[in-house]
Amino acid sequence: MESVTKIENSAFWGCVNLKTIRGYAGSYAESYAKEYGYIFEDVEGKITTSYRTHVQSFGWQNPVTNGAMSGTSGEAKRLEAIRIKLYGEMANHFDVYYRVHAQSYGWLGWAKNGAPSGTAGYAKRLEGIQIVVLK
Repeated sequence: MESVTKIENSAFWGCVNLKTIRGYAGSYAESYAKEYGYIFEDVEGKITTSYRTHVQSFGWQNPVTNGAMSGTSGEAKRLEAIRIKLYGEMANHFDVYYRVHAQSYGWLGWAKNGAPSGTAGYAKRLEGIQIVVLK
């Protein structure tokens, strides 16, 4: 993350095969990698996230990427489902898992790599989301 300002010395304890730290150029992650002898890889432009939302009475919206808004603003329409997918070289090394908390249903099962998560067509709003990226 660009906002990381400190990494404890024990952060990578036991990671005997760790050779590369990935982050943003000029970040603390880069400084840490250089100070402790790790290879540093700049991730700028190498990781792309794509996501789509299912909006009440509109259906699935076109995919958007990297922080663009998906859904509606000012139209009082609920989100009913979401799909998230990684692209680029990093997608070959990581999976994105996500699940949603849906009105009346609670937490639904985990979806991954572009599969839908939510209640599309059942008129229930999304109330929360969890997202995890795993190697």
